[in-house]
Amino acid sequence: MARTFEDARAWASAGTGLMLKAAEADDTGFAAPSALPGWSRAHVAAHVAANAEALCNLVHWAATGERTPMYASPEERAAGIERGRKLPAAELTAWLRASAERLDAGMAALTDGQWQREVVTAQGRTVPATELPWMRSREVCVHAVDLATGVTFADLPAGFLAALCDDVVAKRAAAPGPAVHLTASDTGAGWELPGEGEPTRVTGELHRITAYLTGRDTDLRTAGGAPAPELGPWL
Repeated sequence: MARTFEDARAWASAGTGLMLKAAEADDTGFAAPSALPGWSRAHVAAHVAANAEALCNLVHWAATGERTPMYASPEERAAGIERGRKLPAAELTAWLRASAERLDAGMAALTDGQWQREVVTAQGRTVPATELPWMRSREVCVHAVDLATGVTFADLPAGFLAALCDDVVAKRAAAPGPAVHLTASDTGAGWELPGEGEPTRVTGELHRITAYLTGRDTDLRTAGGAPAPELGPWL
């Protein structure tokens, strides 16, 4: 089933709650490693806070028609994360919450017509503003897991997991990689990653399939017990 605008708004709200809960429970441990190589938990929290502010720029674009890019440049984006990750824990947590609240308020104020305005993502894609809740749901849900404070993909809504699999497979299909046939054992849903040769068949619970596709689970195995094929970067 295709995701809807209402689905994405609900997932963004649920993911924000998970992210804030995970961060606030860990406000004395931001220096600890996250699940992302080379990043501390502070890096992840700062990235998510900065993402909310960047999406606020797109909300402004949709509300006013004034072109307002997410980031002035890749360097400005990286510098914002670096500044944020050095904040004291209480200040970083406060920024994470305040930026999320500002984004939520901005999206709530958009009219039906404003939601249809086109904006441009940081990757250069032109999309209607209705894509913003989906963009935010991916950030907060996946990075709530990346904080490595106890949230797992199994804690995320099943509908979100299936939609994320669709999204990631569509992106991976455009890049070289191994041929893999994936089946979610608990829902029966399936996905095909095109590639050379006979597809490797991999079966697992939906949350493990999603973790594998996003590069977060390297322990998934085939029916024969071999490791699932290694995938390249998702983004």
